[in-house]
Amino acid sequence: MKGFTLGKAFVPVVGAIALIYLLLPIAHVILFSFNDAGRNNIIWRGFTLDNWQNPCGAPQVCTAFGNSILVGVVATVIATVLGTMIAIALVRYKFRGSSTVSLLLFTPMATPEVVLGAGLAAQFLLAGVEKGIGTIILAHTMFCISYVVVAVKARVASLNPAIEEAGRDLYASPGQVFWRITLPMLAPGIIGAALLSFALSFDDFIITNFNSGTATTFPKFIYVSALKGVPAQANVLASIVFVGALLLVIIVQMVNINKQKRLARA
Repeated sequence: MKGFTLGKAFVPVVGAIALIYLLLPIAHVILFSFNDAGRNNIIWRGFTLDNWQNPCGAPQVCTAFGNSILVGVVATVIATVLGTMIAIALVRYKFRGSSTVSLLLFTPMATPEVVLGAGLAAQFLLAGVEKGIGTIILAHTMFCISYVVVAVKARVASLNPAIEEAGRDLYASPGQVFWRITLPMLAPGIIGAALLSFALSFDDFIITNFNSGTATTFPKFIYVSALKGVPAQANVLASIVFVGALLLVIIVQMVNINKQKRLARA
């Protein structure tokens, strides 16, 4: 065929295969959320909407899901606030030990989760802290801070100091400069870091399993249920999370496209 080369077809074909490979497990989860599962959700037994009409039908599934949402939100808020302040301090201020602090912040990211989880569990045990939702939040906050610092630090380093200096020249106070100039420019990086932190917290199993005690989160519930088949209601909740994340991405992209169009017209 004229104009056809193997090189031109290779990239689209490989891209399509990779996309199918990535989306196939998600498609399986969504499909089996409509399965008339009965006691297990391993074999397709027929189409039903009962699972979507009663997503909390399986014992503890909504409790575990709610715990994961609670832990994710609280850990994300704490990690985002602390991580943003640390990132600004590391970029804008020079102090003794700043290089050591930057190095140590990468430690949770480089440490295997099983080592990190076991170490935290030992610390809580020595301190006599009862394991539960509180210890999970503390553990998740600890490893999420590193990701927030890395993301926000790159954003802080890319800011143009002249813009903030212009605000000071217009007699703005340091607080006004931060809230009206610095923070809005940092917002994309902070929001991205917060979303990443929430995703990591919501998805975490290994560290959670070491430090949860009797508390159950959604990943822990899935792991325990996997032996006899994850209930279809868990597939429903997982599908809701996926669709919600997809809609969020679409909305953000549409907002950015509309913003670019307005800037182009201006």
